[in-house]
Amino acid sequence: MTDSIVPQTYAQWRHCITEICQIPLTANYIEQRIKSLNNPNDHTTEQFIRLYGNEQHRHTLQWFEQEKTELQPV
Repeated sequence: MTDSIVPQTYAQWRHCITEICQIPLTANYIEQRIKSLNNPNDHTTEQFIRLYGNEQHRHTLQWFEQEKTELQPV
């Protein structure tokens, strides 16, 4: 495992949000974040990309999409 504070895997990302930040990954929250991350003109998305780069942005969006899929009933 890397010493990076920035999550490198889906499991690290999920732990960071749900355990460290104590943010419930509700369907509504996930939809809001996906919408924001898909909007290049969104201020928070611009800042995210400036701080963490395009690759981390892409991974984070994928992780939110993965979480959305996992929340959907089979």
